[in-house]
Amino acid sequence: MSGNCPATGVPSRHRRLSDGMRGALNGYLPIDQYGLIGNLHTAALVGMDGSIDFMCWPEFDSPSVFCRLLDKNKGGHFAITPACASTTCKQQYLPFSNVLATKFLCEDGVGVVTDFMHRPRPRSRSHSHMMPWLVRSVEVIRGEMTFDMECFPAFDYARTPHALQIDEIHDADPCVPARHAAEAENSVFQSVFLHWDTTDQNTESYNGTERAVFTPDKCEHDVGLGVTSNEADRAAQTAVHEMDLRYVVGCMGGGSCPRIKLTASDHGSGLGQGVTSQFTLSEGMRVFFIMRSTPDECSDMYLAKYDPALSMKYAETLLEDTLLYWLGWIRSCTYFGRWLENVERSALILKLLTYEPTGAVVAAVTFSLPEAIGDAGRNWDYRFTWVRDSAFTMYAFMRLGLTKEAKQYMGFVRALCQEKNPDGGLQIMYTLRGGREMAELELEHLEGYRACAPVRIGNGAADHLQLDIYGELLDAVYLYNKFSQPLSFDEWVDIRALVDYVCDNYNQPDMGIWEVRGMRQNFTYSKVQCWVAIDRGLRLVDKRDFPCRNKDRWQHTRDTLYEEIMERAWNPELEMFTQSYEHHEMLDAAVLAMPLVFFCAGTDPRFVKTMRRIMLPPHRGGLTANNLVFRYNAVETDDGLSGEEGTFSLCTFWLAEALSRASKADVTLLYKAQVIIDEMIMYGNHVGLFSEEIDKAGKHLGNFPQAFTHIALISAAYNVDRALKSSNHHS
Repeated sequence: MSGNCPATGVPSRHRRLSDGMRGALNGYLPIDQYGLIGNLHTAALVGMDGSIDFMCWPEFDSPSVFCRLLDKNKGGHFAITPACASTTCKQQYLPFSNVLATKFLCEDGVGVVTDFMHRPRPRSRSHSHMMPWLVRSVEVIRGEMTFDMECFPAFDYARTPHALQIDEIHDADPCVPARHAAEAENSVFQSVFLHWDTTDQNTESYNGTERAVFTPDKCEHDVGLGVTSNEADRAAQTAVHEMDLRYVVGCMGGGSCPRIKLTASDHGSGLGQGVTSQFTLSEGMRVFFIMRSTPDECSDMYLAKYDPALSMKYAETLLEDTLLYWLGWIRSCTYFGRWLENVERSALILKLLTYEPTGAVVAAVTFSLPEAIGDAGRNWDYRFTWVRDSAFTMYAFMRLGLTKEAKQYMGFVRALCQEKNPDGGLQIMYTLRGGREMAELELEHLEGYRACAPVRIGNGAADHLQLDIYGELLDAVYLYNKFSQPLSFDEWVDIRALVDYVCDNYNQPDMGIWEVRGMRQNFTYSKVQCWVAIDRGLRLVDKRDFPCRNKDRWQHTRDTLYEEIMERAWNPELEMFTQSYEHHEMLDAAVLAMPLVFFCAGTDPRFVKTMRRIMLPPHRGGLTANNLVFRYNAVETDDGLSGEEGTFSLCTFWLAEALSRASKADVTLLYKAQVIIDEMIMYGNHVGLFSEEIDKAGKHLGNFPQAFTHIALISAAYNVDRALKSSNHHS
């Protein structure tokens, strides 16, 4: 994808008179104009104009350092932008990786900004640990280009002021011969993927002669996220670290290296100064900018590991490490069907959303991106792990043959089962470290994306009762036992207790999969997933001969619940399964999951009639517009919130998968499923990322990128591809 890119937010002497991408939205980029980088601890969004507009540091749920995405004036950003007046932008991931390249093209030259967070290369003795750094490489591959760099952090959600100090580095060695690239391990690999000629023996480089140090004030807040009894959560969620910005410069062909000068600059937010630099690169020149937390220990061993001498060779090695890590990981994927590139990209994104220390999966890396533009208030913090989303992610990984992640998440589930609620149940969501407290707070000083307040951190839905989570978890555990690793007895004991809990509580009203903030109801989807939980427990008993004193009770409860759903959730007049027992006129796209979890056959007449009603446009009582599916009618449904919302991408993929299940009776439905997936992929952004929702104009809404959507893409692609192959085989 490409667009005209102005210099964004640079000092007035460099600003170009162009509306550009931000001008159309009053200073904001569209949500779908970002790519994602990360290191399995945190992540950052990089705009097509070369600006990092969102990054929490050092972990996913830590306070933001850059957050221009939620306030164009106060939020903070790190931009590297060409100064030429008319520039075309293109952005892509380097093959099989999460290394992001943003290319700028103009008449005078072509430049590339390559962004990544380091991952250690597999099975390497010399680079076995991760360097928690944000790395930005800038190079010119044709002609000449002038860049404006500016780094304006806004610590602690733009609540905490900081001081800037620009230190001189006296041991820098400017422009000495450095024939390092040709000597680097796997240098041929880098020369293939990048534009740096590793065979050039006339390479010179120098380390930066200065660094910018940003020191935030120390302050604590007595409300909101981080106010918790869990020490690990408190440390991460209140982390406001001193950070520095360094650089290293290189050039090929024997020319002189460009000079970089960091200049203190006022931002206008009142939080503290940032740094700017304007520099010109010619073909063969390259600069690495590295931002990190400054080392907090002084021992020689610690400094040798986490504060090594910075050089061009070392920076290039970090990039090689990261490329090789992602290439090695995606090679384990066993899927080779239709939409392979999109499935692999979704898998890579889901891996980025995985928190390595525990195996938990964040629902999204962002918070408070609106589900509707305006004052609807549908803005939530998704930087936590939902049992539902993580279970679906485990399913997606197993379908692709990526079983290591499934094993890690099972360890996380076991830990949760050791500390169940007093009533024997689980919370619907946890922090990334298994904590339970995530107090919701509104940040009133931030205006929100496109002035869509409020900006919330924390999540008040943590104490909701959502009974569907047990079905989703038990289904994933069942598949884990089948495709990954047999359950141990201790794991079975934990699972058995959860099934007993479902038998005791399935008849309670809850808040449902959509986490409504209105009244509790007996949601149909929740009842179906309760049935799934008990059914998978029984299947495990039968397949593994696990001991189960309550087996008869389980069977009776499962069968009773099935008939209850068929009686109380079915509207014979409208011929559809309804949203809940209480609201017999409301339609809910969540019931599309019925055949996906084998509650009923995809060809069951009741389900087919429901599906066809969902496929009607909203003005005719359905939920589908332009082959995109709303989760429910937000205007007519009492979900405790106001306003409309966009179509829900998860539900659209569910419709495609449901159509493939129903196609056994009508093969034309299978080709409809293929069309829906093809069209949905078209709505993905330029690098294949999806948010939670899509509005009427095809724009992305909600937190981004969203795990749920990428999970549903993988599942739909896998099952529709399998159905298409089966159909072709039998035709």
